[in-house]
Amino acid sequence: MPEEREIITGEELRRYNRQLSLIGREGQERLKGAKILIAGAGGLGSPIATYLAFAGVGRIVIADNDAVEVSNLNRQTLHWPSDVGRKKTASAKEKIRAMNPYVEVETISCTIGEVNVNGIVGDADLIVDALDNFPTRHLLNSVAVIRHIPFFHGAVRGFHGQVMTVIPYQTACLRCVFPQTPPAETFPIIGVTPGVIGSIQATEVIKYLTGKGKLLTNRLLLWDGLSGEMNFLRVKRNPACQDCGRGE
Repeated sequence: MPEEREIITGEELRRYNRQLSLIGREGQERLKGAKILIAGAGGLGSPIATYLAFAGVGRIVIADNDAVEVSNLNRQTLHWPSDVGRKKTASAKEKIRAMNPYVEVETISCTIGEVNVNGIVGDADLIVDALDNFPTRHLLNSVAVIRHIPFFHGAVRGFHGQVMTVIPYQTACLRCVFPQTPPAETFPIIGVTPGVIGSIQATEVIKYLTGKGKLLTNRLLLWDGLSGEMNFLRVKRNPACQDCGRGE
């Protein structure tokens, strides 16, 4: 957990008044002192960035290389009709800065790959998976494990979604649970699903930074929006895992 603590101004105390009774001033300082990488500025990235900004996370880095398309507008709440054609990073930064001027927003407009992934992660304290493909998820999981950076996974399809939190070398990592890369597809999606899953991921980040509650470690949360049911699949580290099985 980041040790850096930031001074909270009087205006910030008023802004965060309703949550200070839950996390305390020390918790708020930890949020302000944290630097979070959100990989993806789409359906998942929108609620994740929104709620982390509202909570007062001090520095948010958003990495995405796509431009806003009309078909994004059913779920990607950071992007509006007037943003079609703009880089998602530019659109997202504009909205987040308007939501909370006390949050620093950095954007990286490029495709995450093996050559640039370490530079994109930089000195981030946490990595949040807001992606739509497993090859890049696996790449970020591998970097997170190697560099001992907590990794917050989320994925959606249709009315269904999943969430898991990874603490490197302490819990199962993403590749322990999904050792193989699923086939690429353009999947159907209803807008509320990434809203639900992204909000849970943001909650996990806040819980980790403030030391509150029980994290979704060694558990894969499975959300079924059609039945309104949430289930949990117990998972454990795989000693033969390609990413975390090799030891620290």
